[in-house]
Amino acid sequence: MQFTTSMGRLRIITLLEGLSYIVLLCIAMPLKYAADLPEAVSIVGSLHGLFFGLYLIAVAHVTFVHRWSLVNVLFALGAAFLPLGNFLLDRRLLRK
Repeated sequence: MQFTTSMGRLRIITLLEGLSYIVLLCIAMPLKYAADLPEAVSIVGSLHGLFFGLYLIAVAHVTFVHRWSLVNVLFALGAAFLPLGNFLLDRRLLRK
């Protein structure tokens, strides 16, 4: 993965955003409710929000640089809302 290209940056941010979403759902949320630690959600949720914002910017940048079709944009945006969707997107990007 290269951080110097727009596609490389998207792939890295995609993985970070997907990982933060999994940590939020599988670790922070159970800690909040089972162990009464709401701080976990505050910290991980903030990081996830940052990565999600960067993800949207990276998708917009790749859309303009590589002239993505509406289907690709919708797939990338939809992938962000599925727990493992970002990893499917990365696999799809790797094939191109």
